Amino acid sequence: MKLYDIAHSRAGDKGNTLTLSLIPYKESDYSMLCEKVTAEKVKAHLKEIIKGEVVRYELPNIASLLFVCQQALSTGVTTSWVMDAHGKTLSYALLEMEI
Repeated sequence: MKLYDIAHSRAGDKGNTLTLSLIPYKESDYSMLCEKVTAEKVKAHLKEIIKGEVVRYELPNIASLLFVCQQALSTGVTTSWVMDAHGKTLSYALLEMEI
């Protein structure tokens, strides 16, 4: 199953750091996401984009995960030549991940 079947995502940016949230449609799926969607798996899934460390934060009070991805925006929003310097479409790339 792909993540988009059970969750949605938002992306944010600060310099060369990308943040990706992962929020299940049903709160009951949160524990499964915690088990299956690790920082290592996210980094492997987005290996062509994320060059630095990925740290996962669990937010059980709002049933969501937050991934902070270093060196992911080609030097940062104001200096990048890539089409999506803010990384907004990367939330959709995350949702393509198989679990």
